[in-house]
Amino acid sequence: MSPDSPLVATAQPPLHVIDTEYDRIADLAMRVSASEPVLAQRLMDELDRADVHAAGDLPPGVVTLNAQVDFVDEGSGSRRSVRLVLPAEADVAAGKVSILTPVGAGLIGMSEGGAILWPDREGQPRTLRIVRVVPAQA
Repeated sequence: MSPDSPLVATAQPPLHVIDTEYDRIADLAMRVSASEPVLAQRLMDELDRADVHAAGDLPPGVVTLNAQVDFVDEGSGSRRSVRLVLPAEADVAAGKVSILTPVGAGLIGMSEGGAILWPDREGQPRTLRIVRVVPAQA
């Protein structure tokens, strides 16, 4: 990612991704690259720097697809609890956030206690800190 990209995080925490989710997310990013080029590139950049694990070898407390995630916007102090999902399952009113939203792309692969500087929908930087991750049901 270029340093002048609007989605650059100043400190990039380690990321962990399950191998099968890596493939699904990469395919999704490629499919939306024409309509959402910045977001698609950010997802690909995040995948490129992630440590890829088999599902059984993923460290505990990592945000995966279908995980329940509690996080705090450190700028506003607001706390949210969301489930990270694929676009077809997204339902903001039900707390299901698509990986193809700025916050969804920022959460994938993060670990409990980790924080990332991430833009909101208006492009304003926000520091999101992961408070708790409840793994997806098998």
